[in-house]
Amino acid sequence: MKRVSANSVVMDYLGSGLKRHISRRIFLKKTLKFLVGLGLIDLLGDWCYFDNSEAEEDFLLKEAMFYKKLDNQVVQCKVCFRRCILENGQRSFCRNKENKEGRLYSLVYARPSAVQIDPIEKEPCFHMLPGTEILCFGTAGCNFRCKFCHNWHLSQRSIEEMGQIFKITPQDAVKIALDKKIPTLSFTYNEPSSFYEFVYETAVLAKKNGLKILWHTNGSLNPEPLRELLKYTDAVTVDLKSFTEEFYQNISEAKLEPVLNTLKFIKEEGKWLEIVNLVIPTLNDDLQDIKRMCLWIKENLGKDIPLHFSRFFPNYKLTSLPATPITTLELAYRTAKEVGLDYVTIGNVPGHIYNSTFCPFCDKVLIERRHFTVLNNNIVDGRCKFCKNSIPGIWS
Repeated sequence: MKRVSANSVVMDYLGSGLKRHISRRIFLKKTLKFLVGLGLIDLLGDWCYFDNSEAEEDFLLKEAMFYKKLDNQVVQCKVCFRRCILENGQRSFCRNKENKEGRLYSLVYARPSAVQIDPIEKEPCFHMLPGTEILCFGTAGCNFRCKFCHNWHLSQRSIEEMGQIFKITPQDAVKIALDKKIPTLSFTYNEPSSFYEFVYETAVLAKKNGLKILWHTNGSLNPEPLRELLKYTDAVTVDLKSFTEEFYQNISEAKLEPVLNTLKFIKEEGKWLEIVNLVIPTLNDDLQDIKRMCLWIKENLGKDIPLHFSRFFPNYKLTSLPATPITTLELAYRTAKEVGLDYVTIGNVPGHIYNSTFCPFCDKVLIERRHFTVLNNNIVDGRCKFCKNSIPGIWS
């Protein structure tokens, strides 16, 4: 997942000059006035930033879409591979759903903890509307426990642990995008399946209003909710965290097989797909495993699926590890190209030559980038400007 701060939409504009002793209430009032002045917030009558300690507990409490009622007020969530079985009062592994007297409810519906405008390259999604902006949403909670998560302050917390959150309905989200002339809504920062109901309803409404939908996932959805959400999806970026079950079990408390099934299903449904592999020293940087992963991608998804090798930096519970050596990323890149993947890039290394996309037919630069900035786009009407060969993606 790409990095975001819990109050990124605030901090990005206010900078680091805030006094630490300022009270939360005063801070929020000053923040709102500042954002209104910037034009970032112009819908205060409909949505606002608010102090979680003052929130109404049942604000827009939303019944879950995919769950099964069992005996004695027990329910089973069916959104992700965990299929949590919950007695009355219990919460799901992702912390975001609760059994209330035999009904399963989302606790984060219309309550994102992160709202931010990003370049689409930050997702990363390199073959979709290059150089455009995306309106991003994330909440508390996740169904993985990745020890390296750089958004742990969102994903590894419950809604009650978030100091401030937004009140934004799907209608508000679409209105913001339309008013700001942002073509794409993105659900990211934490796992979208953990706030599925908000993602789904926003996606349905967004498509009715001519907007595009992108989401960044760990790939753990079950087939039925995945199929339903893909009906209203344009593109998906999936984290393929490793190609070993040991890594998924020991580092993420998860499983590899559901992710591979999700990848194949997205491809079968004809949705645009890109893959991110965060290369972590000593944990998933074995070149033989990377080669097996690349071969699996080529054989099961196709050689034209963009693969992003991303540089790891010490974070959360893995602060003892060093940042990924750039040479390791370059070896992974070379391995993927030797296997036969057409579109391979290196991320989190600003200025690296392979942060740009090259044409697999004539080897010229298709899209020149510096980190998240597009410097030059040589794709015209979905084709390479130089050799005229078709380049897969979403270009308009």
